[in-house]
Amino acid sequence: MTIPPRLIPLLEQFDFACERLLARLAGPVMDSGNGMDVGVTPLGDDEYLWEPVPDCWSVRRRGDGPGTRATALTGAGDWGRDAADFPHPYPPPFTTIAWRLSHLSEMLALRADHTHGGRTLTRRGYRTPGDAAGAVAAFETASAAWREALLSADDIALDTIGYSAYPNGSDAEDPFVDVVWWVNQEVLHHGAEIALLRDLYRARPS
Repeated sequence: MTIPPRLIPLLEQFDFACERLLARLAGPVMDSGNGMDVGVTPLGDDEYLWEPVPDCWSVRRRGDGPGTRATALTGAGDWGRDAADFPHPYPPPFTTIAWRLSHLSEMLALRADHTHGGRTLTRRGYRTPGDAAGAVAAFETASAAWREALLSADDIALDTIGYSAYPNGSDAEDPFVDVVWWVNQEVLHHGAEIALLRDLYRARPS
């Protein structure tokens, strides 16, 4: 299927954001922004779960229970992500790389399923990895699934309200092209946050 012209720049932006984040997480090099390659140490488990300030929200073993101000650990399996019922705590808790990466991967996987899949995946059923390598792989898989969903959209789909039936956002009220734009912003801004946390971890006092 021919990609609609107005989807092309959004798809290119998504690809750029994902490729840059994956390189920043897994290495062995990433583009510094000026065309120069910079060596990258792959994300390790200690860094993945690093809490730079007290009372962070993170990914935790289910048996340990949720963190401060969280009321639940979302997802299935042995690990879950800190969460709370609405209204969420204010000011918002500071979140770890694990929390942010899990949030991104879950969002992409569920949105892909509710756009171009069986529309059955839920937050309750999503499995959050407890290790860095698993989390990076989960993001790579989820971003590829969302990209496939984007390629399923023609011009009519881009204007269709509810083309994505993702249940945890405003997708049922928005044209799909607006959803695509929003997902790009999520990957860009959380990717930048994760990159900054990597810098802070590297520069932390010994």
